[in-house]
Amino acid sequence: MNIALIIAGGNGRRMQQNIPKQFITVYDKPVLIYTLEGFQKHPEIDAIAVVCLDGWHDILKAYAKQFNITKLKWVFSGGNTGQESIRNGIYNLQDKCSDNDVIIIHDGIRPLVEGAVLSDVIIKCKQYGNGVTSLPYNEQIFRIKDELSTCEYIPRETLRRVSTPQAYKFKKLLWAYKKAFKEEIGIYGSSYTNTMMVELGETLYFAAGSDKNIKLTTKDDLEMFKAYLKADKNNWLK
Repeated sequence: MNIALIIAGGNGRRMQQNIPKQFITVYDKPVLIYTLEGFQKHPEIDAIAVVCLDGWHDILKAYAKQFNITKLKWVFSGGNTGQESIRNGIYNLQDKCSDNDVIIIHDGIRPLVEGAVLSDVIIKCKQYGNGVTSLPYNEQIFRIKDELSTCEYIPRETLRRVSTPQAYKFKKLLWAYKKAFKEEIGIYGSSYTNTMMVELGETLYFAAGSDKNIKLTTKDDLEMFKAYLKADKNNWLK
């Protein structure tokens, strides 16, 4: 099976709203539902699991019923960090998945995931064992010398931006999270599954990305999302 694991366990404090940002309503629909619809519509996604903030499970289930997210099979509790939330999702899938099932991890606040991107991470995962969404880096990157100056840059041709969705075989994911949390490897700060995997010695394989696949972190991001919806609604939003 191909199972989407959607991470929606955060409080979204940087959005400075009274509710978690994944439940903010945009044009009469919660952000998280936009995200889930991308997976619901994709023919290769067999089931969806959501790691959700405690106290919001029933609200999520009600929204899923309202917007016909029939592939939503499981809702799990999140953790104190992003890595803990992903771990909780993986651990709760142990009795539901086989070793070779493809798990597609995705941020619940990236609501513009495209079908072609999902298809490619699945293809890469089946071919190489994992697939991570990526894009070239188009800006110049400099190392800081001090707060005011620099004398060294990193060639942008050597860089890739990696985000979600990311796809991994379940057996590898379960091994990785058990090892990482036991040995405290790649689980702190801004660590995510991809960075943790590299710290554990794994090679990652690039899959297609999209500049539309924005992460809604601030109010400005939310305005950009609304602009995308207005601009593209006749082309892709059904």
